[in-house]
Amino acid sequence: MQFSERKNTTRWIIIFASFLIISLILWNTYTFFQIFKNEERLKMNLWANAQKTLINAGENTDVELPLQIFSNNTSIPIILTEHDSIINTVNIDETIVKNKEKAAAFLHDLKNENDPIVIEYVPGKFQKLYYGNSALLNKLKYYPIALLLIIVLFAALVYYFYRSTKIATQNKLWAGMAKETAHQIGTPLSSLIGWVEILKADNVEESITLEIEKDIERLQTITERFSKIGSEPVLENKDIVEETLQSYNYLQSRFSKQIEFTFESASSPIFVMLNPTLHSWTIENLVKNAIDAMKGRGKLSLHIEQDSESVKINVSDTGNGIHKTHFKTVFEPGFTTKKRGWGLGLSLTRRIVEEYHKGKIKVLCSEMGKGTTMQLIYKKSS
Repeated sequence: MQFSERKNTTRWIIIFASFLIISLILWNTYTFFQIFKNEERLKMNLWANAQKTLINAGENTDVELPLQIFSNNTSIPIILTEHDSIINTVNIDETIVKNKEKAAAFLHDLKNENDPIVIEYVPGKFQKLYYGNSALLNKLKYYPIALLLIIVLFAALVYYFYRSTKIATQNKLWAGMAKETAHQIGTPLSSLIGWVEILKADNVEESITLEIEKDIERLQTITERFSKIGSEPVLENKDIVEETLQSYNYLQSRFSKQIEFTFESASSPIFVMLNPTLHSWTIENLVKNAIDAMKGRGKLSLHIEQDSESVKINVSDTGNGIHKTHFKTVFEPGFTTKKRGWGLGLSLTRRIVEEYHKGKIKVLCSEMGKGTTMQLIYKKSS
């Protein structure tokens, strides 16, 4: 508990320190920006005084300094106006200067960037100097935005890494719990097998022991399924028709007679590289979901078809249907329309089909109030 609290405290200290550093960087950038902006304002005041000196210069006036001030400005754009008419421009593209509309638009932009400097060269006569920010100042102005974008990107990468690590940890936890569940089921299962042998020795009716053995085999299959979670399954070249039919027949015998089961497939075998235990789990999940959607009453059909390269298994029901917006989300962990359950069935099914068997699973079609067809697609083995 103390370790966890210390870890959380350290995490918050790091976050606070990061925000403090970012704030200092942004504050320093803003300070530099204001300093450079004030320096450019001083340069423009000098330029305005030089302009005033040049206008009022007589024959004996030394104009070398004003001209030097003019020549030193190579980066700040300037528009000089008198009576709202442009009389001179500096550091502005010729294509803008020659086009009256573009020049007027550029002047409007300069008015928004900085306050004008008024030059009263003789009493009652004025010129206005409008200037914009230099290229360096503009770069400095956009630097905080670029910095914030980098910070956001970095934060997104950290979050993605943290989330991926958390999901990986959770997956390991689920895999460990599944394996432990399989181990725990194994002990009473061995005991049940022993009791069946005792019942046989006592000459109990054979049909009873036979049904018990079927259920024990089913429990063994479930145990094997859980033990395979988190491990790479062994794929075998199996007849998918036969493997699917076995699972289908078992489920049919265990559910209510109010469900009308139908099975359609080619009579010839169709071979696919699969793991029989996990494929059985896939069929069971789809059939149980279909029965839940029909609330234990309706028609359920399983149809297997093939083409030259693949085999398709369609599981159809006459249940409530799935809205189009949920065609993809039904396979996400936690998604469920039932009051009970964790919403892991279809998520596990997709993992079995797509990750372990390199197949595909999707909602082929669905209509609200009429039913749904789920489709599995596997590549045929050569």
